[in-house]
Amino acid sequence: MDKDVAVVIEDGEDIRELLAQVLTQAGFTVHAAAGGAAGVDLVRQHDPVVVTIDVNMPGIDGFEAARQIRMVSNAYIVMITARGDEIDTLQGLQTGADDYIVKPFRPRELRARIEAMMRRPRELAATHPTHGSAPRPSTPSPMQQSAPQGGMAATGPLPWLEAPGADVTWLEHRGLRIEPDARVVELDGAELELTRSEFDILRMLLGSGRRVVSKLQLASMLRGERGERDQYLSEHDARAIEVHVANLRRKLGESPADPRWIETVRGVGYRRTA
Repeated sequence: MDKDVAVVIEDGEDIRELLAQVLTQAGFTVHAAAGGAAGVDLVRQHDPVVVTIDVNMPGIDGFEAARQIRMVSNAYIVMITARGDEIDTLQGLQTGADDYIVKPFRPRELRARIEAMMRRPRELAATHPTHGSAPRPSTPSPMQQSAPQGGMAATGPLPWLEAPGADVTWLEHRGLRIEPDARVVELDGAELELTRSEFDILRMLLGSGRRVVSKLQLASMLRGERGERDQYLSEHDARAIEVHVANLRRKLGESPADPRWIETVRGVGYRRTA
């Protein structure tokens, strides 16, 4: 995976040029395509670290393009679309997208979201190889190299997490086992495939003990921020957290009405079951 390469898949020429400009200014070499099939080919050719995908395209739409890309790449995927319906947010995140931005968007917001993703571990686990190879160590990206010192390190402790003992490298609860450093999740001995966001949310909830973790804290964590500095949770971020948790529960096979691992605290957020 090339840490300096990004791929833009967007059928609108003006938006495509804007995205390419934003990513170029962030230090990436950008390759752009006007359609899904051509975009997937670019990902295969250049092995980028970041891919932006428009949802509403002729031929292969953004959802199908994201599915095909996820089969061959661990690149960070940002879905960018004019649609704002919940079903589109759900479908976009289920295909493996790391974030979802609705048009019209601010270039500064897009760059900030990508910077946040770049501060999180790139590799998912051994179950998510790139081009069939074993995961490789994370390498600083252009954005990581220029990231502010106050940003959250990819593997650094979160201020609201309970730190495990020095000789403990895993978290375990009711048959669910997480190895944070290896980014591996096992349920009753069987390995689960989670997206980056699902893994980070699960790690945060299990690592917080019985303390309630708010949606704002989860959104801040995914954005790479420490704490709740701005005390603001957008509707988009709140819905994204709800979708990630719903997807996580589906993969775990638990019901919100009778949870085995994740309790919903109405109006606040979530916490680990007793």
